[in-house]
Amino acid sequence: MFRTPIAGAAAFITFVGFVAGQSAPPRTHRLEATPATVAYGYYWADAKPVLRIASGDIIDVDTLLTNTPMGLQQAGVPPEKIQESLKAIVSQVTGDRRGPGGHILTGPVYVEGAEPGDVLEVKILSIAFAIDYAYNGCNGFIPANCDRSAPQKIVKLNSKTMTAEFKPGITIPLRPFFGSMGVAPAPDLGRVSSNPPGRHAGNLDNRELVVGSTLYIPVFIRGALFEIGDGHGAQGDGEVDQTALETSLRGRVQLTVLKGKKLLWPRAETSTDYISMASDEDLKVATTIAVQQMVDFLAETKNLTKHEAYQLVSVAGNVAITQLVDRPVYGVHVKMPKNIFR
Repeated sequence: MFRTPIAGAAAFITFVGFVAGQSAPPRTHRLEATPATVAYGYYWADAKPVLRIASGDIIDVDTLLTNTPMGLQQAGVPPEKIQESLKAIVSQVTGDRRGPGGHILTGPVYVEGAEPGDVLEVKILSIAFAIDYAYNGCNGFIPANCDRSAPQKIVKLNSKTMTAEFKPGITIPLRPFFGSMGVAPAPDLGRVSSNPPGRHAGNLDNRELVVGSTLYIPVFIRGALFEIGDGHGAQGDGEVDQTALETSLRGRVQLTVLKGKKLLWPRAETSTDYISMASDEDLKVATTIAVQQMVDFLAETKNLTKHEAYQLVSVAGNVAITQLVDRPVYGVHVKMPKNIFR
């Protein structure tokens, strides 16, 4: 299901079977974040799509940071620097249109041809900052470290140098990505909180999913119902204080339906690595699933036995904690470098 530039291409084609509905050139659809085009805090099989696209089409999409105008003002952001779209959404999307999570997600997008058992390929084509600041809170995995009297930290983003000054003498390289990209979960799960990730992907908070990467998500309902949001300017693995450099982003994402084989958990690919992912309330269970997903992928595509694939994960793979704070689950991912394969 992953793609390598040369040798892995045949294995990738074998996995996907065929791509649905690519007879016409891809169209680009502009999708702004408005009170009518967001799902506030949930992924849900019964959500009404705000856009329908053909498989292979591109969405040029706005996403908003996970905060409120009041919260930003209390942190020191001048009212004129707070996006009008955020003000409108927070004031107008209320009651049963909100929750149980807290993320403002743009979508859902209905992808023609997607059916349960398919895979949705999500290619990250471009990401740009919509505002010139980000915030970082303090809670998360060890909240005893937090000074409750301190406001949320506002950090200036320099899109020219692609850096942010955390404080004098400490410079953070910017690597923007969407913390949450996912599809509707199985219908029997109901309205699922945007906070924890799952088999539907969602709030993965995987810092590897930058421009040039591809995410693969199992499809559970017709149309997939893709949503996107939770923009991050930069983040460390683990996201231990519960927040990254949280900001608003605009991006171009290509959504393609892949038919031919089921996928149990989301996987991803970057220019340098294959990535398996899993999440669970038990960190050991999440780790076990993520490692096994990588073993299975290597055995399926690299002419290895599971014995050999497991050994390879140990000697060349990298097991990382994706996040520790998306309650009630923990996220784990396994990276396997491409450059070891000829």
